Amino acid sequence: MAAAMLLRGLRSAASRTRPAFPPYASSPSPYVSPLFSRLYSSAAASAAASPSLGPGGALDPSRIRNVAVIAHVDHGKTTLMDRLLRQCGADIPHERAMDSISLERERGITIASKVTSVSWKENELNMVDTPGHADFGGEVERVVGMVEGAVLVVDAGEGPLAQTKFVLSKALKYGLRPILLLNKVDRPSVSEETCDEVESLVFDLFANLGATEEQLDFPVLYASAKEGWASLTFTKSPPDDAKNMSALLDSILQNVPSPKADLEAPFQMLVSMMERDFYLGRILTGRVRSGVVRVGDKVHGLRSTDDGVQKIEDGKVVKLMKKKGTSMVTVEAAGAGDIISMAGLAAPAIGHTVSNSDVLTALPTIELDPPTISMTFGVNDSPLAGRDGTHLTGAKIGNRLNAEAETNLAINVLPGPLSESYEVQGRGELQLGILIENMRREGFELSISPPRVMYKTERGERLEPIEEVTVEVDEEHVGFVMETLTHRKGEVMDMGPVPGTTGRTRIFLTCPSRGLVGFKGIFSSFTRGTGFMHRAFQSYAKYRGQLGNVRKGVLVSVGKGLITSHALMSLEARGILFVSPGMEAYEGMIVGEHSRDSDLDINPVRTKELTNIRAPGKDENVRLSPPRLMSLEEAIGYVAADELIEVTPKVIRLRKKYLDATKRKMMKNKPMD
Repeated sequence: MAAAMLLRGLRSAASRTRPAFPPYASSPSPYVSPLFSRLYSSAAASAAASPSLGPGGALDPSRIRNVAVIAHVDHGKTTLMDRLLRQCGADIPHERAMDSISLERERGITIASKVTSVSWKENELNMVDTPGHADFGGEVERVVGMVEGAVLVVDAGEGPLAQTKFVLSKALKYGLRPILLLNKVDRPSVSEETCDEVESLVFDLFANLGATEEQLDFPVLYASAKEGWASLTFTKSPPDDAKNMSALLDSILQNVPSPKADLEAPFQMLVSMMERDFYLGRILTGRVRSGVVRVGDKVHGLRSTDDGVQKIEDGKVVKLMKKKGTSMVTVEAAGAGDIISMAGLAAPAIGHTVSNSDVLTALPTIELDPPTISMTFGVNDSPLAGRDGTHLTGAKIGNRLNAEAETNLAINVLPGPLSESYEVQGRGELQLGILIENMRREGFELSISPPRVMYKTERGERLEPIEEVTVEVDEEHVGFVMETLTHRKGEVMDMGPVPGTTGRTRIFLTCPSRGLVGFKGIFSSFTRGTGFMHRAFQSYAKYRGQLGNVRKGVLVSVGKGLITSHALMSLEARGILFVSPGMEAYEGMIVGEHSRDSDLDINPVRTKELTNIRAPGKDENVRLSPPRLMSLEEAIGYVAADELIEVTPKVIRLRKKYLDATKRKMMKNKPMD
């Protein structure tokens, strides 16, 4: 360890004295005219010549580099991918070109890993863009085994955070030697001293995760992905002829080894991604471990079981494809070390092996961390069911969930406690919320239970999942965060001012996963959007006991019909309303939050009694406060154990599990499912 630190010190001193790396073709600013961008793209494409082909029409493995871009959320991965694609001549139709899912573009986050390839100096660079949220960590785990290197993107102003540790631990576990890219160095608050401090924090993180001395000697680059440049030395604004990503691309060629591949061996590929196409059927994506595959070759699918290797299906390769920039192109052959997509088999899924017909050995499967949270998906049985959706039956819900589990290994689907219900296990509220939102948009109606934490028992001791939480808030909100998370069994590990800011505090905590359910909405509301909270799974630890009171009671409807302003006028004093006049309600539906800790039955459909006696005064002009309308994620974090979420394509409602008030009283003292 001491030798590695001395080596890094000597290298760091040398980097400040040596001249900058000789620049290559510069990239245009993202604000130049489209005509110039097209001209530049053509020039860059011709400069980045395609790599040479090896025997059998496959790429020469020595000309291939497989690299994953990993980082904490919002540290600039997807923007960096845009700039790398543009640098290598790809036509970028819009910003965040790699975010192809509609929810990704709407929310500004990366949900699924994507693979693309670019040509640079007669080499083929297969780049993998990965999510930054902890809930989508399974996407990182299943693709990190396909690559030989990684670019670790760290915000130069924030430094390494919770998810940085998670993605880095996965990269080090597979023996990768990451390249550290300090992004956003163009910010006014970032100085060379700040970058040195962040680099030291990253080095400590490497050491704490058990990195080898070779991994500890990681190269460091400084970049502004937004402006489209990277540099080997610290600078706020490089010369115009060096405002490009050439330094990063050259560093990848220099520091990432080419895949160790044998083109003469029989063909084998481990499936890491899967898509569906209306015409081609299943499209299987993975890295070719050995041999060469061509269109028309006979192949079969294999999987490892407790009884040995099992053959899944025989078939032939109908089509071979490869992502080039933002478009998919067909290829006639692909060799070991390359990442390709194929069509022709209908049964193999993620984690299975596709190989030549004479190979009967399956490749090692992908190891994923276990899920930490579960929810029950069932048929919508409310009085308003069937009005909005088209997929209503339990069989259709089960088929959709099983299809999701095939393409997303981080999700498990099991039979539920009731008929036509399914227990869905995942990594967090956001991951399961994305699944529910996708199903909702597809026309499903669902009844969703509140999230439940998955416990473990070892040596007679109850264990629960613990998460690392990083909170950054103004000083005035520190007391609120400390008090709220203490009620949720959080423990403060460290606390201090945020470098480069005034009046901001960063708090590092550990907290049970069950204590963080629903906290994000409360946190964002109280800090008025000025606070930042990041979380990542740490480990299973001893159960920390019962949580404090984290929510008040609710207002429950006892009437059915249209909600009236006359009824809501007298109910406003009881708490916060979730509904407005004209909405439809039914018995057992939750229409608001009570001002006290107990639930209260109310009648929101009560109308004004009419008589034949004229009143001397005019009717009152009813003015109601705007209702609190919940998003799907807020509803998931809000519901209690005896409540459900009714999800339809048009509406999200909260309701009691037992709609009848008398039955709720009978079941109150009984254990919940």
